[in-house]
Amino acid sequence: MRIIRLLRRDDGAATAEYAITIMAAVGFAGVLVVILRSGEVQGVLTDLVHRALTVAG
Repeated sequence: MRIIRLLRRDDGAATAEYAITIMAAVGFAGVLVVILRSGEVQGVLTDLVHRALTVAG
C-alpha cells in the first residue's frame, strides 16, 4: 500500500510542467530568430516600417 501511495505522489509535477513550457517557448523563440534573420523577411519588415513612417509623416 505504501508503494502505491509513493507512486501516486505528484510532487514536482508543476515544476516539470513549467520546464516543458519554458523549453517550448525557447524552441519557438529559436524558430522566430531563424525566420527573422532571413534577408527576405528583413526586407519585408523594413518595407513595412518605411511605408508606415512615410504615410504618418
